[in-house]
Amino acid sequence: MTIIMILLAVIGGSVLSIQAAINGQLGSKVGVFKSAFLTFSVGALLTGFLIFFFEPKHTITLMDVPKWQLLGAMFGVPYIVIMVLAVQRIGTAVATVAVIFGQLTMSMLIDNFGWLGNESIPFSLSRLGAIIFLGIALYFIYSSSETKTTSSGGGSL
Repeated sequence: MTIIMILLAVIGGSVLSIQAAINGQLGSKVGVFKSAFLTFSVGALLTGFLIFFFEPKHTITLMDVPKWQLLGAMFGVPYIVIMVLAVQRIGTAVATVAVIFGQLTMSMLIDNFGWLGNESIPFSLSRLGAIIFLGIALYFIYSSSETKTTSSGGGSL
């Protein structure tokens, strides 16, 4: 089951990269906030459909959970807006790796300290290595993008 969840997460990451590339193009044509609005409107409709047909009944409703847990819904908005802006300026690969770097760093802090009601998973040297290697990957992807843009006469990023 763990392998399936990892594969699903990889697929989810792939879909996010496709979404970022498409939204970057759309945002440059119709505007950043209109692109974000479309994303959330279509997402709300699709999610409503999935809830109606596939969500099992739960004894607890959204009104019963601690109110701070509802804040998670707001964090998608800055992500979409930032990605629409960033992809237009630095490309899909650099923007995506930068997001993953931020996700990895914050998720390790959440794990280590057990923030937001999560079980504590101690920080380790292998986790530090993962952050360092991802930072190095970000540097190389950005550097190769900057070199290509500069050599093609597009200016620096």
